[in-house]
Amino acid sequence: MATATITERNQISALGVSAGVVCAPWLSFAVPERTSAQDPITGEPESELARIRAALDTVSAELLRRAESVDGVSADILTTSAAMARDRAIVGAAQKNLESGLPTAHSVTVAFDGFCAKLDAVGGYMAERATDLRDLAQRVVAVLRGEPMPGIPNPGYPYILVARDLAPADTATLGDTDVVGLLTAEGGPTSHTAILAKSLGIPAVVNCADTDRLIPGAVLILDGSSGTVTIDPSPEQCSEVAREASARAARAATARGPGRTRDGFAVRLAANIGTVADAERAGAADCEGVGLFRTEFSYLGRHDAPSVAEQTATYRAVFEHFAGSAVVVRTLDSGSDKPLPFLDLGVEENPALGIRGLRVANLYPDTLVTQLDALVAAADATGADLRVMAPMVATADEAAGFAELARSRGVGKVGAMIEVPAAALRARDLLEHLDFLSIGTNDLSQYTCAVDRMTGSLAHLLDPWQPAVLDLIAMVGQAGAVAGKPVGVCGESASDPLLAPVLVGLGVSSLSMSVAAIGAVRAELSALDLEVCLQMASAARNARTPVDGRAAVASIRNSS
Repeated sequence: MATATITERNQISALGVSAGVVCAPWLSFAVPERTSAQDPITGEPESELARIRAALDTVSAELLRRAESVDGVSADILTTSAAMARDRAIVGAAQKNLESGLPTAHSVTVAFDGFCAKLDAVGGYMAERATDLRDLAQRVVAVLRGEPMPGIPNPGYPYILVARDLAPADTATLGDTDVVGLLTAEGGPTSHTAILAKSLGIPAVVNCADTDRLIPGAVLILDGSSGTVTIDPSPEQCSEVAREASARAARAATARGPGRTRDGFAVRLAANIGTVADAERAGAADCEGVGLFRTEFSYLGRHDAPSVAEQTATYRAVFEHFAGSAVVVRTLDSGSDKPLPFLDLGVEENPALGIRGLRVANLYPDTLVTQLDALVAAADATGADLRVMAPMVATADEAAGFAELARSRGVGKVGAMIEVPAAALRARDLLEHLDFLSIGTNDLSQYTCAVDRMTGSLAHLLDPWQPAVLDLIAMVGQAGAVAGKPVGVCGESASDPLLAPVLVGLGVSSLSMSVAAIGAVRAELSALDLEVCLQMASAARNARTPVDGRAAVASIRNSS
């Protein structure tokens, strides 16, 4: 874990992952007491196994009940966790532990720990699923002990939630709590905490090693852009935060229409979506179509590939909210770290660098053809302006092959994700075959700085403000300008109001983000001329560190 810095001004500096500044007292939720092999044995294995089954059913039912009260990504997370609780392999492992003489609750803990270790060893997306399992284990143990399931406090007043990390089942229901900010000891820019905090517009700071040094009951000022947390601020500081928050909210509420800078330079502001529920919200919002439609939800939870008809029905339900508007679709982004039962990819030593994205489609071309046919049919039926891009493109030859196939199936506008440094360095070659590019800043940061996104001690290297990452974005932006073709950013870094004008200055012509972030980004851009954006971009690239870059850009903004 990266060691946070405590300054003489009583500040902690960690990793900001969701923009915004809040001032509030902090609370944490209790972590259940760990089970032990020395716990008393309460019954025979047969009867205790029945208790474990009942506890798993109780947890699954509770998660499904909570899923019914939310939608979009939150509902998907809760539903997936509920399905995990019903996995027969968990019951089988717990049964073996009971028969070996372990106490009931500890049998559950050891069973879950075994599966977590396997997922941690795989890394990447699968390691994130280990967090889900640890949360499930705590919930099942609580039921077995007759205790309340762990959960987020709801004291009746706004507060900043402080935790080691947040389980998906907790983050999924944040929108219904009094939480106004998040501070966690673990996590990174791609964690559940970061993703859902952005989608809900909750400021968040993660990977903070010094949460245990906070003063109990103290008020905090949390800045989700800079990653700083001020402990026990003065009343004047709190008042200033309140004034600035009110002013930002007013600007976001009054900024309407297409995105543009103060001097009229157009910047398309679009939404990131992944489900039909997301599409409904985005369709009702003041945004310019969709900049990233993640299509994986059509494939999850299936043992066979969805047919053209099944996919067409799903995509139509999404596209009908965007008749006449651009919808940028990312084709299936799966891999050995996000396995699908009907795509046999084997076991890879390093799945993050293995067969994923377009590489999977090259192994199973029929899967891609089926998806392209369904997308075209859905667009034809709804009038959506379909644009399709492939993930994990590394070379111009890969781009050319994908473009040829997509156009042969009726796709009019074809693009690629820029996530691999090789693709960024040769963006001009890719654009000889493509109509647009879209930069995925999360993966681009990961591969540029050679970081496993699950290694907490290296989370600071995933910062999109890393000057080397900004240099690559600038190269892609320049290639787009020369070719006269659009370049977008669909990573959630686009949702940072301080970074958004920097991206525009680097040559990015469209920004795609969670719906909740669009208003603040629109307001920020409308207050700045393009020349200021160019100055910000230059300052950020010339900085030695992300911290220096943020400070330099903030100084330019405040003087503009």
